[in-house]
Amino acid sequence: MNFSRFLSNLAPSTTTSRNNLLKLHQRFQLSTSSIKGKKPRESESQNLTPLFYEIRDILYSENKTSVQEESGSSLRGRTQPQDAGDTAGKTPCTLDVCENATEKGGLLSSNDKQMGASGDYDVSPIVHKITGIVRDENEVVSMEERLQNACFEYSGEIVEMVLKRCFKVPHLAFRFFNWVKSVEGFRHNTRTYNVMIYMAAEAKDFGLVDALLEEMGKNSCEKNIKTWSIVISHCGDAKLIGKALLVFERMKKHGPKPDLLAYKLMLNALCNAGKADIAFEFYKEMSNDGMLLDERLFKKLLQCLAASGDAFQAHKIGEDMIRTLEVSEHEVYGLMLKSLCVTGRIREALELIREMMNKNVNLEFEDFETLVKGLCKAGRINDALEVVDISKKRNAGNNNLYDIIVHAYLMINEFPKALDLMQRIKDLGQVPTVATYTALITHFFRINEFQKAVGLYHEMIEIGVDLDCAAMTAVITGYLRQNCIFEAFGAFRIMKDRGIKPSKKFYRIFFKELIKVSGTNDILKIFKEMEEASELEPGDEFIQQVTSYLKRKGEVDKLNEIKHIQGNRNCKAHPVGNVEKNKAKQDQIPSDHQHDVCQISQILSSSMDWWSIKEQLEKCCIQFTPEVVVEILHNSRLHAGMALQFFSWVGNHTGYRHTTESYNMAIKIAGQAKDFKHMRSLFYEMRRKGCLITSDTWTIMIMQYGRTGLTHIALRTFREMKERGHSPNESTFKFLIKCLCGKKGRNVDEAVKLFHAMIKRGCRPDKELAEAYLSCLCEVGKLSDARSCIASLQKTGFTVPLSYSLCVRSLCQVGRLEEAIQLINEVDGDDEQLTLAKNTYGSVIHGLLKRGDLKAALAKIESMKQIGVPPSIHTYTSLIVHYFKEKQIEKVLGCLEEMKESGCEPTLVTYSALFRGYGRSV
Repeated sequence: MNFSRFLSNLAPSTTTSRNNLLKLHQRFQLSTSSIKGKKPRESESQNLTPLFYEIRDILYSENKTSVQEESGSSLRGRTQPQDAGDTAGKTPCTLDVCENATEKGGLLSSNDKQMGASGDYDVSPIVHKITGIVRDENEVVSMEERLQNACFEYSGEIVEMVLKRCFKVPHLAFRFFNWVKSVEGFRHNTRTYNVMIYMAAEAKDFGLVDALLEEMGKNSCEKNIKTWSIVISHCGDAKLIGKALLVFERMKKHGPKPDLLAYKLMLNALCNAGKADIAFEFYKEMSNDGMLLDERLFKKLLQCLAASGDAFQAHKIGEDMIRTLEVSEHEVYGLMLKSLCVTGRIREALELIREMMNKNVNLEFEDFETLVKGLCKAGRINDALEVVDISKKRNAGNNNLYDIIVHAYLMINEFPKALDLMQRIKDLGQVPTVATYTALITHFFRINEFQKAVGLYHEMIEIGVDLDCAAMTAVITGYLRQNCIFEAFGAFRIMKDRGIKPSKKFYRIFFKELIKVSGTNDILKIFKEMEEASELEPGDEFIQQVTSYLKRKGEVDKLNEIKHIQGNRNCKAHPVGNVEKNKAKQDQIPSDHQHDVCQISQILSSSMDWWSIKEQLEKCCIQFTPEVVVEILHNSRLHAGMALQFFSWVGNHTGYRHTTESYNMAIKIAGQAKDFKHMRSLFYEMRRKGCLITSDTWTIMIMQYGRTGLTHIALRTFREMKERGHSPNESTFKFLIKCLCGKKGRNVDEAVKLFHAMIKRGCRPDKELAEAYLSCLCEVGKLSDARSCIASLQKTGFTVPLSYSLCVRSLCQVGRLEEAIQLINEVDGDDEQLTLAKNTYGSVIHGLLKRGDLKAALAKIESMKQIGVPPSIHTYTSLIVHYFKEKQIEKVLGCLEEMKESGCEPTLVTYSALFRGYGRSV
């Protein structure tokens, strides 16, 4: 980008402004040149080796002392000032321009929320009529002529509200904006110009933005802070940094003086564009004026400076963060390290680690993971392996580090090395993660090594690796591509038996591969099975694939059967698990309306063409109520597009008004379809129309962001919820913490803070949340936080055996058996310890067998028998798998005999282990 081009296009009129812009131009060029200088050189890569060896030696020497420390030490806590906002990070996607965090408010005033009260009379009927004329693109009579004939009286408030309601049709809004200038006695004010400038900027028509700003000047219309903030925000989003800088200088020259929001918007845009030098200059100006950054912008500026290689300024920002926000020193270093590794600055990353060691800042698992990723990205996989070994000796690593290296080998087609590494993991007595197995299985299928891929799949089941949807997707896809349809269905049944919930991506891939190799009977059979048995029913995209396939094959009868199933689905009773809940819902709807609900649901699922559906809806003589609409939306949630079109259509009916419940359902449907822009639009429409926004509304949005891995947006929405005076409830905390503990978008530190906040507020976590939270803590090695969780659970009503058993099982799952056994022994009281031992000994035995310690496992089983606790079927199954692995068939038979005598009935998993074991031993 050439900044001088902007100077020529938008030349300022004074010498002082030119001097200021020249300084910014010089900073801009320096920043650009620093970015261009990021290309790696061979000589620099060679010079990294001595530095790496120095860091390695320091870490090895530190290991002698650190190995004695507790591996699960937690970071020092921190608190954020209450006035630290998150304003600059909010995308201006609605008419609440930038959602100003200060008292100035957005474009929507409090009056708008009440549908516009002007003085002593309600203007909303007039606004509604004008909006109807503007949005109705009548080809016979022009909008201007119809408005002229209507003889309405126009005020600034009325025009502003009409423009806001025409946000989705900006071309019509602009025509109305220009026409209303000709109305006698009317003159645009700052608020109406702001709305129009916002709409033009949102459409990225910056030529129109400049014209409107110029017109404001000619008409002596004052530009307020919001005017300039709109332009700066949108220029930043469009990466027009030069133009944003010019606008900021004009703001300083013409007034009003830039406030905290304007500086935040400018700083945010500069950081996003990687202009670290200029961003730091802005930060210095803010500091001199006593303006404080919030935590999010501090982190963004720190990462921007670190990525640019400006270590000195990055350290200064880090020091300010520690002083201002009470952020731990480790977290600051962690952010810098991550930025350096992501941008490939390995030399600077190693120097930073050396500095951390000199300052006695402990290296946690996240730091090792970041460094390993950076080294692999830079092609230094051997160095990454050394770092993994060091982390293991310091008790600061887990098998996720090996996952990174296996994937790195596969990315450069070093498949033999990836296999050797996996064998090395096994030789160390550790179990490779499901991600490692999935990557290798996928690669085997890709190179047509079918038997080896299937062998790895069976190995996963035998050693008790927790399968996930990604692994099963790879296995089933491989089976289908080899035309092994029976085996694919068998794997699908195992998937359901283990409680693995198929994702939409899984169904899409399954149908795509199944259609290639299977006949129409198999297609219809699996379609019915998914329809009846699966929690996630096939959506529109899957039905489209099936119907298209059946049309090509000429299977008219089967096509009609699919359509019949599709139409009847919406009128079926809800799943058995929700009988009471759904019965209560149905009781709220009069029996004579049940037919209406089914009729509309069938119409919405009958076609993908909204206009044909709309014609059918207009022929129906149904009196819509909010309860009926909510039920229709619930039934049609899988047809998200049609459901949301229906929601918009029914909202325009005379005498009907959406309620909080109907908006909540529509917001949930939009979020489940990952149409987050529409979801937010519904939320702002809800607020604009004065509908009550509850904690459930916020919780639904947070849950939809979190379940797709957008946890940073979920957290931002959570903060926004609290800023607007809504108190989070148990469901809010539960869904957000579970999302933060998941594989996608994991953020353990935030999860810990939220869990403590939840307990402090008096909200009681349930068993599902406690299991997910403890499993995450044990997986990343935060054992002190796990112990703190046990104490918190007991305060909220969990019994001692239950709270301890949840933690023990989590520890056994990640291979921390010593810590698990130590935790069991800590429990006081014979009765409670006995109960805990009964609840957890199966997990302990399974963990011991996974490690290969048969002697300890048998001793544990014998000790439990002596206190009257016989082995369970899961314990016997674990023993059978282990004996087959060691090729000890006699002991397998002995196990089966003992099972018969004790009355244990084999499960599907037991039989699967027997078939696979015998097949391999033959």
